[in-house]
Amino acid sequence: MRPEGIYIDANLFVLLIVGVAGKHLIAKHRRLQKFQISDYERLERLLNKTRRVLVTTNVLTEASNLLAQHGEPERSRIFDVFRILIDRTEEIFIASKNAGANSEFHRLGLTDAALLEVVSKAYPLVTVDLELYLAATAKDKLAAYNFWHYQ
Repeated sequence: MRPEGIYIDANLFVLLIVGVAGKHLIAKHRRLQKFQISDYERLERLLNKTRRVLVTTNVLTEASNLLAQHGEPERSRIFDVFRILIDRTEEIFIASKNAGANSEFHRLGLTDAALLEVVSKAYPLVTVDLELYLAATAKDKLAAYNFWHYQ
């Protein structure tokens, strides 16, 4: 069964944004050192298989902070792409008090706890964060996919 939509974590959203801005920028962005251009291309293929790409407000905020760590002149181009991709994704708001009540909040933090509030078999998460993946699959074994398994 194909999921209705896919959530992506902040790390993968940053990879997507920077890759769209320019594949050559992936190697230059300090928050993307563990990624290659082939990872971006794989992510793009994966996301093209779904009708809906979902992000939480927390993921958008974290992605913005990570993207801001890149200097000019590329930073402006990256943020132009970020603005476009915000329009093309579906933003889901999770109240911080709900995420804070999640049992994984102390261990994983606000952004990941918010994701755990919404991921499911119908709307799984794709992540590179092993701890987040394990927490999501403990909830439902089909609620998350480890991006590194797609290599």
